[in-house]
Amino acid sequence: MLLMLLMLRQKGKYATATDNRRFVWSEIVWPLILEMNDVTFTLAQYQKKRDQVCNKKNVSKTMISRGLASLLQKEILLKENHIYSIHYRLIAYMRLKAECAYATAVHEIKIR
Repeated sequence: MLLMLLMLRQKGKYATATDNRRFVWSEIVWPLILEMNDVTFTLAQYQKKRDQVCNKKNVSKTMISRGLASLLQKEILLKENHIYSIHYRLIAYMRLKAECAYATAVHEIKIR
């Protein structure tokens, strides 16, 4: 993890933001979606999963704090009231319990 932090310090602002989004998606959001077998989750569920991952991977919460907001900006996640949901084009991956990497999610959403 120390190596990851050193690498992040050397990267630019945009590369760091992308890494944060990738980490939050692959380590927190997508596993949470698969565990719950639902397209939606609450902020409390996200925070619980985030805390577990941060403790397991020895990562600071502040390092990944913008990841969730960034996924919202990229429209990979949608927020309505207090509920977060994945983009409708990712539902098929959830139903198949398939791995959905960040790059796959971005690709699926950008296809029009």
